[in-house]
Amino acid sequence: MGMLDWTEKSSAVLGQGGVIGPDERLPWPQTALMGVQHVIAMFGSTVLAPLLMGFDPNIAILMSGIGTLIFFVITNGKVPSYLGSSFAFIGVVIAATGYAGKGPNANIGLALGGIIACGAVYAAIGALVQLVGTRWIERLMPPVVTGAVVAVIGLNLASIPIKNMAASNFDSWMQVVTFVSVALVAVMTRGMLQRLLILIGLIVSSLIYALLTNGLGLGKPIALSGMANADWFGLPGFAAPVFSANAMLLIVPVVVILVAENLGHIKAVTAMTGKNLDVYMGRAFIGDGIATMVSGSAGGTGVTTYAENIGVMAATRIYSTAVFVFAALIALLLGFSPKFGALIQAIPLPVMGGVSIVVFGLIAVAGARIWVVNKVDFSDNKNLLVAAITLVLGTGDFTLKFGQFALGGIGTATFGAILLYALLDRRK
Repeated sequence: MGMLDWTEKSSAVLGQGGVIGPDERLPWPQTALMGVQHVIAMFGSTVLAPLLMGFDPNIAILMSGIGTLIFFVITNGKVPSYLGSSFAFIGVVIAATGYAGKGPNANIGLALGGIIACGAVYAAIGALVQLVGTRWIERLMPPVVTGAVVAVIGLNLASIPIKNMAASNFDSWMQVVTFVSVALVAVMTRGMLQRLLILIGLIVSSLIYALLTNGLGLGKPIALSGMANADWFGLPGFAAPVFSANAMLLIVPVVVILVAENLGHIKAVTAMTGKNLDVYMGRAFIGDGIATMVSGSAGGTGVTTYAENIGVMAATRIYSTAVFVFAALIALLLGFSPKFGALIQAIPLPVMGGVSIVVFGLIAVAGARIWVVNKVDFSDNKNLLVAAITLVLGTGDFTLKFGQFALGGIGTATFGAILLYALLDRRK
């Protein structure tokens, strides 16, 4: 199998609830549509992360497309994955640049230098995995650990839509309308409609939102003036890196979270497809590392394999890597369109929040699924306590500080699970 020859499957497979594997694809029109859904799934977070760090969202979108193509080439087209802005960088970038939280980041260069250094270390870990295999990572991270870490990535993000994306009671009700819309599409429809559940749920709830606000004056109306005034095509605002030892030392430790996310991603996709992708682990780390370096060198955020897109794959059971090539090409085009950036900014925040609730929940369940598929024995106290402690550390965002560097919930849960398992596994 070459990198670009996928076996075509008919859409009838979907009607029978079948699975489309990484090396298979649907007919091109449906593959393109699935690509659009993946772009929309990653969009909220890929745009939100740069906004929180004072980066240009259009560059982040452009670089997510370029990064996804780099990842596709380095993994030989075998690992279904979208690379979007990593949230793991937000805290350390704000600490390194002293960013105040609104408008462009004046010290963006310092952050970019640190992001490039982090990508280089990440690629080096990938090279090590290529040389010596993944056995040492497997020993450190058996299914009870990886399941807990994947679940925590969803649960740790749970407070974002609930606390930050609903400013009023009306907004909270709109989140309910959104996740109920997605759920109804998922259960009541069949075939292609069912596979596009997140996209269709988002469109339906945005229309309901427009009717209630712009039509009946209930909440904050959707403003389309920004979109009307934006140009169709334009260059995003590129920025150059500055290498400072201090900023690099602050930002490089994020690599551990990236390794855990990528490992969890490959474990989740392996569990869902029944195809063992562990042999591509080293390549996946190298691809992600190089994509992060390329992104940082142009003014983009650090990138990671996206949990949102695992959520979409879990819901649709389409794991074709062809879908991600389409998604990447769409992101490239969108990166050069200020009008598109403005359209995305116009999606009501509560609607994005409702979609996030669904997607983060699907990630949490994908973690539990790793336990079920691997028949993790919870009558063994070692497994029980590793899972129990990890889930609460990650969900509660337990943070430990080492001097300037703070390790947040996903990091403490990841390290906590690995170290705790190693400690409790000594009895053998």
